[in-house]
Amino acid sequence: MTDFLKRERHGAVLLLTMDRGATRNALSDPDAIDALVDACAEINADMSVRAVVLTGAHGVFSSGGNLKTLSTAVGAGLGEPVQSRLAYRNGIQRVPLALCNLEVPTIAAVNGPAIGAGCDLACMCDIRIAADEARFAESFVKLGLTPGDGGAWLLPRVVGMSRACEMAFTGRSVDAAQALGMGLVSQVVEQGALLPAALALAQEIAQHSGHALRLTKRLLREGQHTRLDTLLELSAGFQALAHHTQEHATALDAFLDKPRG
Repeated sequence: MTDFLKRERHGAVLLLTMDRGATRNALSDPDAIDALVDACAEINADMSVRAVVLTGAHGVFSSGGNLKTLSTAVGAGLGEPVQSRLAYRNGIQRVPLALCNLEVPTIAAVNGPAIGAGCDLACMCDIRIAADEARFAESFVKLGLTPGDGGAWLLPRVVGMSRACEMAFTGRSVDAAQALGMGLVSQVVEQGALLPAALALAQEIAQHSGHALRLTKRLLREGQHTRLDTLLELSAGFQALAHHTQEHATALDAFLDKPRG
């Protein structure tokens, strides 16, 4: 068990807190990557978890890559370029794959700076809520780099191509109000209200059928890149599964038993 990721259970909601002040919750260290990937695998296997909230400690969401070890861990310090390619594939790139394949709804509670891969990490989550002190930057270009962790795929899907290009080409940070205006986040709250707001939303989600939530999330993900007829066929199959769950039967009975005015 790593000390990077703290876990706290709130009923059917799991709160994950990145907690490494020395690196400002950098994501690129091997044990940090393992912690996030392992947590996703464990959540997928645990049907009692219906929603996840991801946040950071120490006043920062995530600083992205660990700049002190960047060259030796994934960069020119490894020697041949092919070694850097493998380091990315076997390292940080496991995180977007794990989070995008996480079956339950995820909420990023962005409590402070989300920089570089930290910004992309927020985009890997399904919903983003920001504290008024949060800021976001797709800042790779300022280091003469490109988004190596999937940001070029993630960010345009969240804010649109024009906004994504502006962020990626300038490396400028945007504050919480700007993030709200461009659709990067869906809510902005005061710092002290961030976790309560995120957990309240997660609890609202988690009251619903765990099977339905997981199937719905998969349909939304598939709908980003598949044809309508293919998605309709997948939807029919998923709906057939949902019709045969006890959760559906219970919810339907409760609805039909309600008095009609």
